[in-house]
Amino acid sequence: MSMNPASLECRHINLSYGGGAPVLIDLNLKVEPGEFFALLGPSGSGKSTLLRLIAGFNRHESGQLLVDGQDISAVPPHARNIGMVFQNYALWPHMTVWENVAFGLVERRESRDAIRRKTGAALELVGLGALAQRRPGQLSGGQQQRVALARTIVIEPRLLLLDEPLSNLDKQLRVQMRDELKRLQNTLGLTTLFVTHDQEEAMTTADRMAVLDKGILQQVGSAAQLYDYPENRFVAGFVGTANLLEGEVMAFSGQTLTFHAPGLEPLTLPRPPGPVAIGAATLAFRPHQVSLRAQGEAGDTARVWLNGQVESAEFLGEFSRYRVRVGDLALLSDQPHYAGAAMFPPGAPVRLGIEPSQLRYLDS
Repeated sequence: MSMNPASLECRHINLSYGGGAPVLIDLNLKVEPGEFFALLGPSGSGKSTLLRLIAGFNRHESGQLLVDGQDISAVPPHARNIGMVFQNYALWPHMTVWENVAFGLVERRESRDAIRRKTGAALELVGLGALAQRRPGQLSGGQQQRVALARTIVIEPRLLLLDEPLSNLDKQLRVQMRDELKRLQNTLGLTTLFVTHDQEEAMTTADRMAVLDKGILQQVGSAAQLYDYPENRFVAGFVGTANLLEGEVMAFSGQTLTFHAPGLEPLTLPRPPGPVAIGAATLAFRPHQVSLRAQGEAGDTARVWLNGQVESAEFLGEFSRYRVRVGDLALLSDQPHYAGAAMFPPGAPVRLGIEPSQLRYLDS
């Protein structure tokens, strides 16, 4: 199968439904040819709306939608040559797997030989060659997902759009299909956008991702960039789990600064390499970066240590997540689990050790 991966660019896209509240606000986004790109965000953030807009089912009020540099805003959906896989697969139950996959080629009046060759190649690509004569009702959820993918890629689209493609599958199958999607996308080299609210799904498959909230693009980057260097509180809290200390930078002194959060003693911290200003700020850090020690036990002197009391503990298999009361705040600390290791009970006095190099200063 021959694919010509296309670039996609959204320039200043604005959309609202029926003159109501805006759904997408001044959205700017560039997806490179052959890239596997995820749109991540909570329900109602505008990610599915954006996908449907690219497919042509929604129309923006202003801005440009460019595929390979050409504005396709006025091009009807059927003429865009963009493939879309819906959350519910939308297979025709009365047709065989073969007929479902061949449908788009029949609609395009391709030759019988081309239909046979392309349909066979698409089914082999998704591992369903042996099930061509079955009907969708005889297939598992994962197999139906593969049929939907084969039906979409058989038309050799310029872009592949996936709307929550794995949400109807159980956890184990979701992980398996995630790997298959990535393999398929690599094999085809097809520019792919997929919508998900599952951060693990986005982080494990996408080359880059965009986080949306309330119709506004919050940040774009690789999974590691968004996780390690979130640009705002929303991204810090949505991509992974974060402790957020709201307070203010009070003063600078040489290579240190003083940070004060209500309910805590002022903290003296190393000055970070990036720009930080006096005034309101939020300090973000990840639970797995926080050491936990019994009070009185020595700890790494490079860390900033806070005294607290265990409020609760969750056993999550690979690690235990502690909620620790420090002054007026509750902070999370994730500790690796080892068989036979005793957990701190609720009420235990503990020390939390924060690694300064892992702190991120966010605008409040």
